[in-house]
Amino acid sequence: MPKGSFVGDVAKDLAMDLTALQDGGVRLVSEGRTQYFSLHGKTGHLVTAERIDREQLCRLVEKCVLRCEVIEEAHMKVYEVEVEITDINDNAPSFKETEVEERISEMTTPGSRFPLTRAQDPDVGRNSLQSYELSGDEHFSLAVQAGPGGEQRPELVLAKALDREEAAFHELVLRASDGGEPPRTGTARIRVSVLDANDNAPAFSQAEYTVRVAEDVPVGSVLVTVTATDADEGVNGDVKYSLKKFMDQASQIFELEAATGEVRLVRSLDFEEGNSYELEVQARDGGGLFDTAKVTITVIDVNDNVPEISVRSALNSISEDSPPGTVVALLHVQDSDSGANGQVTCSLDGGAPFRLQSSRGSYYSVVTARELDREEVSEYNVTVRAADGGSPPLRSSAVLALRVLDVNDNA
Repeated sequence: MPKGSFVGDVAKDLAMDLTALQDGGVRLVSEGRTQYFSLHGKTGHLVTAERIDREQLCRLVEKCVLRCEVIEEAHMKVYEVEVEITDINDNAPSFKETEVEERISEMTTPGSRFPLTRAQDPDVGRNSLQSYELSGDEHFSLAVQAGPGGEQRPELVLAKALDREEAAFHELVLRASDGGEPPRTGTARIRVSVLDANDNAPAFSQAEYTVRVAEDVPVGSVLVTVTATDADEGVNGDVKYSLKKFMDQASQIFELEAATGEVRLVRSLDFEEGNSYELEVQARDGGGLFDTAKVTITVIDVNDNVPEISVRSALNSISEDSPPGTVVALLHVQDSDSGANGQVTCSLDGGAPFRLQSSRGSYYSVVTARELDREEVSEYNVTVRAADGGSPPLRSSAVLALRVLDVNDNA
């Protein structure tokens, strides 16, 4: 969706006065660094403030919803706005490796299967990856298995016995298609090299490796080492490790050392970005035989985010005859950590005639606790403090400045 596109008529839906909009009395607030929407000051229309890319915002999420809030200053009201982003078929299936070499022994029995590189398509529903097909040689056919999560796993099937003396190489094309109208496709070229016999495949020491690491572990750390052994000698017993499948972005965070099997951290972890990663590693010997194992990396949260206090709306002055319970500020408090580290408690410094009142969700109102007297105190600096439940807790504060206006209450 290009910048400036119409999303909805907020002023009409909320029955707002356009005069208040034009005078700046209504504001749109969005969490996060990027503001995807803005409020047109003359029409009250909600429009896009930035180009919206569903795949960038909601990877692997079936329903993509962006949220923002409309603040009406005069009445100190908050309205939540939810915008659902629907998918279009703007991505074709693609292979991380478009040129693949498979090495298969001429002694391999027909019917043997070999995992192929998988295509990725960030679109969802029918617009996502739907099918594979193989072309190029009568010696091979294609089988597609369904994984635990429903994903398609293409496999190369040896349909006819190989003879290295007859043909040392076989050229194939693997095509992936999505279900869009019209469908989009991506291809990978597969070159099969026919090798001499290799009768022992590598074997991992365990089928699944599990490791738990704190999100502040230093870049460069070795998180786990996978190990496979092969009883063959020479090149047929030389094992190399590689990543065959990984969650989106995992290739930018982890690195597998081909010779040692060490899984190393190459980019800082952030529990708030991802708390679990799965890698599928392959050990392949020089004769083309292989074994696979799964590596699960669980990220443990540390208390690295300070509670954030946002003043959504506030008065800078108040009449001394305002009744108790008058709202002087509307605050929003949040902490990006999880569990106890993200649970925030708020308080006001003592001595001032104000109190905190839980409003809705993460919102608080600062209200007067009793009647004010300008002759006693003409100005207040109200300190709001927030602390999370970490050990030790992280804290933050905000100061509200408020002048007390005089009324003729003394003869």
